Amino acid sequence: MKAKSFFAILSILFVSNVYAQEAPKLQVSPSGRILMDGALYASPQKELFPDGVAIPEVRLGAKFKYGNWSASMDVCYAYAKIGLRNMWIEYGFNDHSAIRFGNFIHQFGLHATSTSLKSTFEQPLANALFTPSLQMGAMYVNYSKHFFGAVSAHVESNARTNIMNSPSFNQQGYGFLTRLVWRNAAPDRPVFQTGISGGFATPQRHLVGDVDVHDGFAISANFPTKVAQVEAIGTTVANSKNLFKLSPELLLSYDRFALESQYFFQQINRRGGLHAFRAQGCYATLRGIIFGDRYSYVSSTALVSNPKNKTLECVLNYNYATLSDSKAEIWGGRSNSFNVTFNYYFNPYITGRLNYTYTHVWNREGHDPMTLNGFQARLMLLF
Repeated sequence: MKAKSFFAILSILFVSNVYAQEAPKLQVSPSGRILMDGALYASPQKELFPDGVAIPEVRLGAKFKYGNWSASMDVCYAYAKIGLRNMWIEYGFNDHSAIRFGNFIHQFGLHATSTSLKSTFEQPLANALFTPSLQMGAMYVNYSKHFFGAVSAHVESNARTNIMNSPSFNQQGYGFLTRLVWRNAAPDRPVFQTGISGGFATPQRHLVGDVDVHDGFAISANFPTKVAQVEAIGTTVANSKNLFKLSPELLLSYDRFALESQYFFQQINRRGGLHAFRAQGCYATLRGIIFGDRYSYVSSTALVSNPKNKTLECVLNYNYATLSDSKAEIWGGRSNSFNVTFNYYFNPYITGRLNYTYTHVWNREGHDPMTLNGFQARLMLLF
């Protein structure tokens, strides 16, 4: 009897121990980033570009994981304003597919990632115009050895502030995005990747003077610097029905070299017999490692990752964008931009950047042509 009781107790302890080992544990890790910038400018419009230093962004947050569930949230302080940024919950069906809900950057092209993970000092101006930033919605991602696919639905970014306002909520714009990629990637072999992204959206909220309207799209992008916040090109397309956009992409990478390129086409259909408005843009980025680590490819995001430790990288970028369409009689401006950036990765958490940028904008109604030569430096903490 005693032996039976002893073995029964051992069995209970064994089962309890197995269950304890199999039960998932909540994992919590802090996250954040700090950007510290300095800039010197040369421009015919020098009064708009004062030299200076700034801390343009500070983010603090946390990431959570429990079994197949994960989540992230962070608070951002930028330009004397505090707000929530990334805030999402994700469920992973397996190692290659997941669905995400919340406020986050949806997949669209090669720059659908955090600012701190981009190789250029600032994202290409064309990308800033046509690639969505943080938006509320849901996204499903599935990938395999040769394929990556993402599809998402979202509401307009103003939803975060207008959701309690009944008239704005009833008119809330929505949209859909997708990114499809085919790649030939294997360890220690060249990476070739091609893909296409597409999007559809309904009119969004924007201001006409002091009047809050919901019948168009406001499109704009700043000069590629954070110390001086100056709009480069931009326009508002009113009386709109919907928006369509397409963006093919190309990625080549091997060892210490990588080439990234993307083209953007966007059409806004308008009401009242008005001609559709068409905008375009493109960029090409050439990356090379002078010394240090090699590039690696990340299958889960279909992107080349940044180097980690004691690595010096040179990045060359050219981009062009136009928001001027003579048939639609809209003149939002054209831009040419070239920049070179040297990135030094001290360790996985700290990166130093030196940058020269040249940007010229013209053909914008009500604005004279503008030119900027900028010399910038950044120290970035990322964890």
